[in-house]
Amino acid sequence: MDATKTRVGWLGTGRMGFDMARRLAAAGCTVTAWNRTRSKAEALAPLGVRIADSPAQLAGCEIVFCMLAAWDDVKAVVLGKDGLLSGARPGGSGLPRLLVDCTSISFEGSAELRAALAKSGVAMLAAPVSGNAKVVKAGKLSFVASGPRAAFEEAAPFLRLIGQEASYVGEGDIARFVKICHNVYLGVVIQSLVEITVLAEKAGVPRHAFLDFLNKSVMGSTFSRYKSPALVNLDFHVTFTPYLLRKDLDLGLEAARRLEVPMPLAAATRELVQAMMGSGLSEQDFSALILQQAKMSGIELAPENVAVDDGLS
Repeated sequence: MDATKTRVGWLGTGRMGFDMARRLAAAGCTVTAWNRTRSKAEALAPLGVRIADSPAQLAGCEIVFCMLAAWDDVKAVVLGKDGLLSGARPGGSGLPRLLVDCTSISFEGSAELRAALAKSGVAMLAAPVSGNAKVVKAGKLSFVASGPRAAFEEAAPFLRLIGQEASYVGEGDIARFVKICHNVYLGVVIQSLVEITVLAEKAGVPRHAFLDFLNKSVMGSTFSRYKSPALVNLDFHVTFTPYLLRKDLDLGLEAARRLEVPMPLAAATRELVQAMMGSGLSEQDFSALILQQAKMSGIELAPENVAVDDGLS
């Protein structure tokens, strides 16, 4: 399949969606984009991206990608007034054949969306992502996808243009569960990472030296490397907000209760994120958890002002 010959629609050009759509446009795809704040989408126009005035105007595209903040946004943009499906003609004609939803939403929300799309004859691939805007820019975004196998095969060329990996995990909406599990793990890992980094600091080890060792060890990871600059230099430019992390921890814990799976580490992390937000650290990146950990440990951190490789260059 030649991805550049397919009419692609893009819903949501925020922190993640902008660079995802930009990568498709830069690869030569014909893209039409919509965003609630039009100016954010207009920045794509120099790459040849057409800017839509409403989601309904993307109905003529063959494949539409959706990258929004939450389920309420997806529901309004796809199913609401002037939404993607609002201009459907009898029999579902005049609509895209496939919606690829990359938003992190609940399993139940995903199933509701899939059922509504099916009534209009539109297939859906659930394709949430792992990574942030900087990861998108580096071409290292990963997708986990579920839905009809044929839908995955159709979307796969576009997913490869946006990122590096796409894992197909089965039919239906199971990819949502995978993403929720992923983000619960993200929360537990960042809390563990800030704990050991503060422990080393209080013992007299500079953060950059400790994290340099950790990242070169068997315990290092893509995540620990690209979060190291923030932890060393206390630059908490937002990649993922505490609000979104709390949302995903809540979704994971809700699923754990329903499935009778004990998750004590996730539960403790959720309360630490809540405490962080209650103390006024709600608008910074979630890695600002290190400031809360330092305060609880009786020390005050200062930026080390050391150049640290994030592993993404």
